[in-house]
Amino acid sequence: MTSSLPDGYAISTDPARLDTDRVHAWLSEDAYWALDRPRAQQDKALAGSLNFGVYDAASGEQVAYARVVTDEATFAWLCDVYVDRSVRGKGIGKAMVTAVRDHLKPLGIRRILLATRDAHGVYEEIGFAPLEHPDQWMALYFTV
Repeated sequence: MTSSLPDGYAISTDPARLDTDRVHAWLSEDAYWALDRPRAQQDKALAGSLNFGVYDAASGEQVAYARVVTDEATFAWLCDVYVDRSVRGKGIGKAMVTAVRDHLKPLGIRRILLATRDAHGVYEEIGFAPLEHPDQWMALYFTV
């Protein structure tokens, strides 16, 4: 998979490479949208998704993660995008999301959805835009 990652980093969709302990810690301890997410729920989400990991090429250590819920034909939802605090500011997140976009585009998917509270500018640089017709979208919420 080609990408515009900084030198010394590699991206992969190989689920065997994922550091699931690290991903769970990142999300459940530091990601506002997934705080306190139970490990069993995280593992189930990983199993049912297309997962992207970014790795330090020298050590093999995972430094970033993104998850895509998709049927690989008509729909994709990008979620759980996380870059380790120690490597933020290097362009890893933008390169990872660009790789996700480029991986999905040939499948014929018409749109990739995502939700963000604070990274609109980053995603806009990659081509994301606000919903054209937000009045046509609805959500069903469950209390947990």
